[in-house]
Order: sequence, then C-alpha cells, then structure tokens
Amino acid sequence: MKTRKLGSDLTVSTIGLGCMGMSFAYGASDETESIRTLHRAVDLGVTFFDTAEVYGPFENEKLLGRALVSVRDRVTIATKFGFRIEPGVPAAQAIKGVDGRPEHAKAVAEASLKRLGTDVIDLYYQHRVDPTVPIEETVGAMAELVREGKVRALGLSEASAATIRRAHKVHPIAAVQSEYSLWSRDPEEDVLSTCRELGIGFVPYSPLGRGMLTGAIRKADDLEAGDFRRSLPRFQAENFDANARLVETLAALAREKGVTAAQLALAWVVNQGDFIVPIPGARKLDHLEQNAEAAEITLSADELARLAEALSPALVAGKRYTDASLALTNR
Repeated sequence: MKTRKLGSDLTVSTIGLGCMGMSFAYGASDETESIRTLHRAVDLGVTFFDTAEVYGPFENEKLLGRALVSVRDRVTIATKFGFRIEPGVPAAQAIKGVDGRPEHAKAVAEASLKRLGTDVIDLYYQHRVDPTVPIEETVGAMAELVREGKVRALGLSEASAATIRRAHKVHPIAAVQSEYSLWSRDPEEDVLSTCRELGIGFVPYSPLGRGMLTGAIRKADDLEAGDFRRSLPRFQAENFDANARLVETLAALAREKGVTAAQLALAWVVNQGDFIVPIPGARKLDHLEQNAEAAEITLSADELARLAEALSPALVAGKRYTDASLALTNR
C-alpha cells in the first residue's frame, strides 16, 4: 500500500485501521478474529493502528500490544488520553468527563506504554479538549513526553481550528483526528484548511459513517442490543429510513464505478487530500480487505463532486452525536 505523511516525522499507510470496535462500543467481539484481522492488515501493507485507553476501557490497548508485538518495528501505533475513567465500572458508566491536566497526560502515557507492551507511543492524542485546562499546559506536558523519548509525535482529536493553532505553537502537532465522511463534514469549515496550512496530517475516524455507508445495516434492529450506535440520532427509527435511502444512492453510484459502497465512500475521503489518512474500523477479514483496496481507487473531480452532492450532509437525518457528546467537540 502507498504511504502518506502525518506531520514531518510519521510515514504511514494511506489507509489505517481503527481498532475501537474490536473491544468496545459495537457489540460482542471475538478476540481470535480480531487478532487474525490485525495480522492480515499488516500483510496487506496497513501500518497505522489506532486505539485509546478508553476503548474497553483499557482492553483495546492490551489487544494491540499482544497482536502486534512481533511486528512492532513495522507499525505505527496511535493511542489517546483525555477522559476520566473510573476503574472497575462497566464500560457504559466508566467515563466520568474529560481531563486534560498535565499530570493526567503523563500518567496515562505511562499506563498505555505498559498495556501496549512498547517503549514508545508513536502518536499520542488528546482525545477531547478539556476547556478547564489551557491547551498550552496540556500540550506542554505532552511535549515533555516527546523529549523523554516516550512519545514520538503529538495529536489532537475533535479540536477546533483555533485550538489547533494554539497547540501547534507549543509543539508541532503531527495529526488531528475528527469524524469525517460523506455524511459528516464539519472539518471542512476550517479544520481541514488549518491542517493543510500548518503541515498537519488529518485522520478521519468513522469514514464509513459508523458502518452505515457500507450498506450492510439494513434496519436499526440489525444492531446488537449493546451497540452504542443505537443511541446515536442518525440510527434512531425516525431517521434511519431516510438515511438508508441515501445509502441506496451511494450503492447505485458504486455499481457504476464497479466497486462496493464502502470502497467508494472510503475512496472519496482518501481523494480529499494527500495529508488525509482515514482509519476505518474492521473486525472481519473481508471488510478489511475491501477497505484496503479503496486506497487504489482514483476519483475524478466530477466524481468527487457528484458524490458530495448526492450525500450532502444537508440531506442526512439526525446529528452525528447526541447533544452531550457534541458538546465535547470543536473546542
């Protein structure tokens, strides 16, 4: 697979792998299948793997540590801190708000290093900006981790353009991660242009609309009882049918191109700029292999525009998050 740069120091595969769903949020998981998928990803040339302490919590980092130990020198691992997590509490109740204090950033890094079984975190993100702690203080602590050799590069997730600029003055930010797809385009307002200007990589999570843009979810009841998507407005009964009709349009355009709906949606993201590295999730081998092939799909300007219009966010029913979760973004 071809590679792209995140900032000045990280070279990664054009498409990475978001690992959250292997341990968290999307219903029951199969560790054996997940490890097979992680190993197959490396075989396919995927070198960029995304996790976070909150996924599990903690279990996803442990999974990656076990699965990637034999290929550690060939892969780039990104993880995140920034939530207060109450230990010993079920995942759904464990998150108790955000925490961007410098001492918290350092403590989580030490714990993540142990869970990942590595001596350095390649890319360390603040998962959500803490409005009670100046970003300069948080990034200053993260920069100390770089100087200590415990972290290679720094990132922010769901940060505003203004915060990105302030953070970048303290220490170079290699990557900004935010939700971005055909039906979630908030970063186009000013975050993408800021990243392009400052030489920062952009890492879209949920580039397949949390699986909706694959066309595999036919009805809301297809989601397991414990799947957190059931709580998201776009997957609610009053919105689901309208959004499913948009996916039918995407599927029709994909057939014209001779690819799957998932591949076309992912290729659209990849073709938005050479500083963009999406991290679609995949728990199964066939999904992973389809996603990897999307890195090779070239779309013309007319095709990009046609897709953007056909799946305009103005046509999407429902917000991407609940209001409480949205309040944690773009800060």
